[in-house]
Amino acid sequence: MCKVMAFSPDGSLFAWCNGETVSVVSVLDFKPVQNLPLPRATGLHFSSKGTHLATWYPYFTTKDQPRGEPNLHLWNLQTGQCVKSFFQKKQQTWPPCWTEDECIVSRQVSNELNFYEDNNFEKIAHRLIQQKVADYKLSPGASPIKVAIYVHGTQGTPSFVRLYKYPNFGGPDTAIANKSFFKGDHATLMWNKNATALLTLATTDVDKTGASYYGEQGLHYLATNGDSAVVQLPKNGPIYDAAWSPNSTEFCVVYGFMPAKATLFNLKCDPIFDFGTGPRNVVAYSPSGRLLTLAGFGNLRGKMEFWDSQRQELVGRVEAPDSTTFSWCPDGLHIVTATCSPRLRVGNGYKLWRCDSPAPPSSEFSCDVPELWEVLWRPIDLPEPELQTGTSDKALASGDHKKTANAPQAPQAYRPPAMRDRPDTVKGLQDEELYKPVRRSIPGLPADAVKEATRSKAKNRRAPKKALKTAKAGEQNKKSDIVEDETLTSKPETQVKDPAVSNSATAQSNDLALTTEKRLKGLNKKLKAIKKLKEDQASGKQLQKGQLVKIESEGDLLKEIAELAPKINSQL
Repeated sequence: MCKVMAFSPDGSLFAWCNGETVSVVSVLDFKPVQNLPLPRATGLHFSSKGTHLATWYPYFTTKDQPRGEPNLHLWNLQTGQCVKSFFQKKQQTWPPCWTEDECIVSRQVSNELNFYEDNNFEKIAHRLIQQKVADYKLSPGASPIKVAIYVHGTQGTPSFVRLYKYPNFGGPDTAIANKSFFKGDHATLMWNKNATALLTLATTDVDKTGASYYGEQGLHYLATNGDSAVVQLPKNGPIYDAAWSPNSTEFCVVYGFMPAKATLFNLKCDPIFDFGTGPRNVVAYSPSGRLLTLAGFGNLRGKMEFWDSQRQELVGRVEAPDSTTFSWCPDGLHIVTATCSPRLRVGNGYKLWRCDSPAPPSSEFSCDVPELWEVLWRPIDLPEPELQTGTSDKALASGDHKKTANAPQAPQAYRPPAMRDRPDTVKGLQDEELYKPVRRSIPGLPADAVKEATRSKAKNRRAPKKALKTAKAGEQNKKSDIVEDETLTSKPETQVKDPAVSNSATAQSNDLALTTEKRLKGLNKKLKAIKKLKEDQASGKQLQKGQLVKIESEGDLLKEIAELAPKINSQL
């Protein structure tokens, strides 16, 4: 049984372990390159040019070897010799990191990073020593190489991320950028393709406010020119995923309580496009960056949306339930979704999809083995096909696109009762102003009676005293108008007062007053927060960039409050 496999970065070599040996073959002719005696190998990692292979298996001790034995080995694939062995207890950071030209290779060892040059593992060329270093990431591309490190903060001290330019590791003063923050038990470091900026997704294991079961997240931006900022997200809730575009000038973030929001940001951390909301927790760009995938896996049903990132239009939408993994094809137009063990042991298999087609998967395969563990694309340079034309965002939303006879009917997403009479094209269902009561039909009652009863309940519940008096006067006018209409049939019909119009205008006025009052309360709440920030600033506390922007907006808030106060008095 094979439980681990890997392609070399250029796709020319393929390695796997069958429980007895690690076999390396050439992909073009499938001729064996090396057979390594490693029956327990559970990790395989090729160097950038495929000249070396790193293998790892779990560290263990015995009575005969109380200190254990080296479990990380580096193999020269041309000679088949093990050039170096290390002790590596943690699986999280076990693979060594090579630069693209293999001139530098790095490895994390407790509180330091060791750097080797020209694949000479007998001598450490440089060291970056930092207490509590938890993770690091080398920049992509050619020299000069930048190194990003994440250091976990202890009690009373913040966590921080620093950027260094290899090999200048003299200390904090030699760092080219630095960003410190609290609430960071773990961090994911993401370089853009041009190695000019870094995103740090910081996560805590527990959200002390109790707002989220999945802890608390924060997204931080650092640039190699020294700039840093906190990415301000318009919606509260977890940050599920973030990804750089291959053009290195923008990034997309999926965040907020479900239905989650997806927003595109530029290098100034300003939002430039909003993808709306939906059941999603994953974002991924195609290899060329032409297409963008927004998907929901795990505890979601596997709905995937494919967007043209250049025109910012929806080009495809499919659903792959029970998927545990997915990845882009090198052509940038197809993807594969798979159900793998040990996450799910039922229905193991994989499907191939064309991203600009709303039809069912172009191909579907089931496994002949009881368990499927992994599905990989072979890395290869392929030309990017043209997208299909005629499938637009409006056609996908309305369902007017062409459907095949075998297309499964996707289950409808749950909609609150108050939203079921609204069209499907309404976006932002999480906004508070959209969750207003909607009249619904009551079996056995005429439609006019339902409207009148609903209107009367709304007036009695929300209208002020003055509005209630107006409603009673309207009912009296209605009765007198009916009597006059019966006795004086010659009276013109246009002179009869319509109480429904009067009551509708009163209800609209009351709704407007409530909306204005709610807005005024929100502005006052922001003013209190600004007052607290100003007190912290006066006490000497260093504020972040976003907090300083809040303080600068105080004048605009006061101006808006001054404009809203007279409106409330006039509406009441």
